[in-house]
Amino acid sequence: MHCPECSSEHNYQRDEFTVCSICGHEWIAVSGEAPAEAEAPAPIRDSVGNALADGDTVTVVKDLKVKGSATAIKVGTKVRNIRLVDGVGDHDIDCKVDGFGPMQLKSSVVKKV
Repeated sequence: MHCPECSSEHNYQRDEFTVCSICGHEWIAVSGEAPAEAEAPAPIRDSVGNALADGDTVTVVKDLKVKGSATAIKVGTKVRNIRLVDGVGDHDIDCKVDGFGPMQLKSSVVKKV
């Protein structure tokens, strides 16, 4: 991007302004010239493509083995009041499952109710 006053290509960003290092002219970059802002993360989706949100109720769509437990979470188990997190590995849902306690689940094994 060039300075609108002297056409110099030597400029730098200061706050929301672009400043020419040759003539000192300051201007606000118009759209397309400003550095790209961070995009919002893509929504977390369940096994059938529905967008999930904090507080949703979901059901488990396949039997899940639980480490340290002889029993498994069965298909159709309802999980209420989920919380979306950046968990370990692919685990992006933090929740409490009745009979098992707090744990993290993958969004690919649940379906929004």
